[in-house]
Amino acid sequence: FLIAVVTETARVLYEGSLYILIGFFIAGLLHEFLPGGLIARHLGKSSPRSVLLAALFGAPIPLCSCGVLPAAAELRRKGASRPAVTSFLISTPETGVDSIALTYGLLGPVMAIVRPIAAILSAVVAGMLAIVVRDDGQRADDAFGAAVAANSEVPAHSHGLDAVPEPDRSVRERGESVLRYGFGSLVDELAFWLLFGIALTGVLGALLPNDFFSRVLGWDRGLVPMLAMVVVGIPLYLCASASTPVATALIAKGLSPGAALVFLLTGPGTNAATIAVVRQLLGPRLLRVYLVSIIAVALAAGVLLDALAFEAVRASAI
Repeated sequence: FLIAVVTETARVLYEGSLYILIGFFIAGLLHEFLPGGLIARHLGKSSPRSVLLAALFGAPIPLCSCGVLPAAAELRRKGASRPAVTSFLISTPETGVDSIALTYGLLGPVMAIVRPIAAILSAVVAGMLAIVVRDDGQRADDAFGAAVAANSEVPAHSHGLDAVPEPDRSVRERGESVLRYGFGSLVDELAFWLLFGIALTGVLGALLPNDFFSRVLGWDRGLVPMLAMVVVGIPLYLCASASTPVATALIAKGLSPGAALVFLLTGPGTNAATIAVVRQLLGPRLLRVYLVSIIAVALAAGVLLDALAFEAVRASAI
């Protein structure tokens, strides 16, 4: 069992390390080159517009559920509201330009269209619910975004934004700043939670047998196989691209397309590391909103897919 845990943990690190490094690098770029006022102006308010923009902004970015964490943390520091960050955290890992292309190649055009639409919808639903689930921190976000939109004076401590612009610096200096922030400050803050979650994912991967899906689940349409995908997909680490061939194999072995879609949304959208860091970044209340939104939209999308395009997706996958 210990050998299996080490093997699974190493596999997760192997598959996710590049995406995590890309995420830290993107966070460094956002910190250095993305104006905080611009983010606060468009994503700073707890409004439907900010939620929708965050979902659309994150959808094409090819980052996994671990790699998106440093990028989301930097958006938060730049002034993005909690609902907007919640939306970004869901739409970014659930889909991307790379995974959409791979989905079209392995699962056909129907799934390639349904998957990103469901991902954006789940992000928007989560963001809207986050607007409703208000707390003192979110009211502070509203006040901050309103102040920036009105070109009012913003306190220097708000989300780490500086009131005085920095002088021009050389390309080398700015590049060093990107690396120092992305692979220094953020790594110090998030490394423990990432390693903890990855280790937990390795334990879960070792506990589940390789033939778990094919032995337990079948072609039955309904919520039972979909709920099983929720239970297994949420804690495990799978990026959007890596989950696509897995879903293709599961459909070929008997899993319904709707249940495979649930797996494609919950697997990349969550894992143990994401849950731990989202709780730290947004608080336990919005963590519940985050999880409920992903699960509810995934189940609804799965039921609709099985009802409307069961045979079409099955034929494309096989």
